[in-house]
Amino acid sequence: MAKHLMVMGTSSNVGKSVLCTALCRILTQEGLRVAPFKAQNMSLNSAVTPTGREIGRAQAVQAEACGIPANEHMNPVLLKPTRGQKSQIVLQGRVYQTQSAREYFLERTREIWDAVVESYQYLAMRHELLVIEGAGSPVEMNLKPRDIANMRMAELADAAVLLVADIDRGGVFASLVGTLQLLNASERARVKGILINKFRGDRSLFEDGVRMLEEYTGVPVLGVIPHIPDLGIDEEDSVALDESRYRLQQSTHLSQDSIHIAVIQVPHISNFTDFDPLFLDPTVHVYFCRKPEEVGSPHAIILPGSKNTIDDLQWLRETGFANVIRQKREEGVFFFGICGGYQMLGEEVRDPGGQESQVPVCSGFGFLPIITTLQDVKTTVLVHGELQNIFSTISVRGYEIHMGESIGTSKYVPFAVIQEISDGHNRKDGAMNEDGTVIGTYLHGIFHNDSFRQKWLSMLRQHFGLTPSEASNWSIDQVRSQAFDRLAAVVRENMDMEKLYEIIQWEEEQPNESFLSQ
Repeated sequence: MAKHLMVMGTSSNVGKSVLCTALCRILTQEGLRVAPFKAQNMSLNSAVTPTGREIGRAQAVQAEACGIPANEHMNPVLLKPTRGQKSQIVLQGRVYQTQSAREYFLERTREIWDAVVESYQYLAMRHELLVIEGAGSPVEMNLKPRDIANMRMAELADAAVLLVADIDRGGVFASLVGTLQLLNASERARVKGILINKFRGDRSLFEDGVRMLEEYTGVPVLGVIPHIPDLGIDEEDSVALDESRYRLQQSTHLSQDSIHIAVIQVPHISNFTDFDPLFLDPTVHVYFCRKPEEVGSPHAIILPGSKNTIDDLQWLRETGFANVIRQKREEGVFFFGICGGYQMLGEEVRDPGGQESQVPVCSGFGFLPIITTLQDVKTTVLVHGELQNIFSTISVRGYEIHMGESIGTSKYVPFAVIQEISDGHNRKDGAMNEDGTVIGTYLHGIFHNDSFRQKWLSMLRQHFGLTPSEASNWSIDQVRSQAFDRLAAVVRENMDMEKLYEIIQWEEEQPNESFLSQ
């Protein structure tokens, strides 16, 4: 059986996912066979495995840092918020059911915990070390008896725990001491180290803080990890969209030849990491918009994926976004829609079975000649293929996650001809107008294809009279690999690695058998 290292946080968004990614990379660099694991994740940022299963994007990224393919056992329970305080439960990569939070926490079936145990055992038998990520805080006392992602998981794996706190948000002493105080004695004994994350400024100024924390808690501080700007690694969920780098204010640093791209941040936005390659391009200014007045004067507008297409379409109309969208289209602004955003650009979205909404039919923007019907079967596949028309000869790869089928009407022009990796059969994807100023596709990860991204940005420059630039000609795969190595190097430099290796040896070789039956 594998050895285990578990990372928990004093709250959500303290950087657990990023630190787990760093540990996956570091320990892989040491020659160990490492895999990530998170029992339960709640996020609309997801990924598709080579076998067509859906998991949280954070675990897919961590698998990439390990240099291994992602699989459904790395995140056996994925909760995807929908509407009316309900979430779609994805169990080992397949849709299980949709429940309210109350139903999920009070009426969870044995099948969910059994799936967690099965997935954990699957990975533990095949790897030398599991890097396990907790969820939120381990001491949400009203939820703790039913919490499967934190201490219950640590006991199952008999794992040593690192506790992470975000010093950037303040209150690091209270959050750490309070968390440890609320753990019972056996749980507290599992915490073998503390990590202070997102530190800004002179590290020496916090030496007294380290000493005080160790005196208060009796737990060694393994490291003070600095804030790492422009990391270039996928964020776990939309909480990250509150950060300033995603907002319009960034535009003051850019040249007059920069491309400006506005992404409409709909309430049920999903897979916003589709746009990371655009954020990494030094010639492009991308920003998310929550209000119509934030759209500004972009060269292109992107409608992102959505977990509730019809509800988000109605929100666009209620907030005044729809009027801005139509005005910008008349002005010649380019439009790009991905997944739910693609559906919105069409003529109509139908939901006869009430899969996402109580509205059976909703008009789209009519920019593309398609009609979408939402269905109860969820498509989750990896695909590859060739783009069509003005993008012909460009090969692409990506993944689909959707519960609808879009059919072309008159003057339909496909964006791509693709194949599912599992079956090899050709089919059409997406739609575009004749000059490519409006494009829609189901392909998540489309901008991770270097040739297409560079071609599309070149079209924008040419159309709007911007100076051509070679600065966009870079490889996203190379940038991601360098980002993993950079993250690993920073964490190595600021963590007591010898103590970390001692901690990894701490836990028992076998899991707690009595806990498997609970």
